Amino acid sequence: MKPLIQFKNIVKEFDGQIVLKGINLDIYENEFVTLLGPSGCGKTTLLRILGGFLDATQGQVFFDGEDISQVPAYQREVNTVFQKYALFPHMNVFDNVAFGLKIKKVSKDIIEQKVNRMLKLVNLEEYAMRNVTEMSGGQQQRVAIARALVNEPKVLLLDEPLGALDLKLRKEMQKELKRIQQEVGITFIFVTHDQEEALTMSDKIVVMKEGEIQQVGSPTDIYNEPVNAYVANFIGESNIIEGVMLKDYQVMFEDKKFECVDFGFKEKEKVDVVIRPEDLDIVQ
Repeated sequence: MKPLIQFKNIVKEFDGQIVLKGINLDIYENEFVTLLGPSGCGKTTLLRILGGFLDATQGQVFFDGEDISQVPAYQREVNTVFQKYALFPHMNVFDNVAFGLKIKKVSKDIIEQKVNRMLKLVNLEEYAMRNVTEMSGGQQQRVAIARALVNEPKVLLLDEPLGALDLKLRKEMQKELKRIQQEVGITFIFVTHDQEEALTMSDKIVVMKEGEIQQVGSPTDIYNEPVNAYVANFIGESNIIEGVMLKDYQVMFEDKKFECVDFGFKEKEKVDVVIRPEDLDIVQ
């Protein structure tokens, strides 16, 4: 499988401050990839470099094997859904969604077909003539997604798109987004600082910290096999206790010996033991 998107040694500097420190990352077709990390870790910057809204200071971005670093944003096969949706307040739902197609001078009947199909996909068929300013946050969010998808991009970029929604709606939209991604069968790249959101939706999570990638893996990998204390602490709740690896599959902490699943350490090597809350039983 060759990657659809490749970031090669991406460095980004703002006013002498390095916010991306040589990012290398491969993303494949039809993947739901989440860039996860605290604010200021560089995840949105990386997304904007892919979208063509920012230039990298160093490094290259490849799309389908071609270097697109010099290709302007509007020519990239990528559409973005922003946190603030950026809908056109003077247009109704239908015209908002149709906007990109009208600019491309697509014929009227095809526009109608495509827009109606998209509104059906995001469960807004009844709302075509509604003014977007009269809609709830969750509905506006769906209009923004439909507007991006109607252009049939190969990749959809989502920059914290659920940030403005309340908890119950966020949960619903997480399911919706996953469903939409599976139905349209394209690559989604999602930025969030919310670990639960990342674990719920992603095929692949990229954990970032201070402009560097800490770990890339499936939600299960990242949860069960964090590569360092930062990832262990950032994903889920964990107790981290100092211990000593006595031998393969045996660790000692709190003056007791325990069986464990790890091997390949030196004898008597000091380790951090990660214990998840669900792995504890309270007994007599």
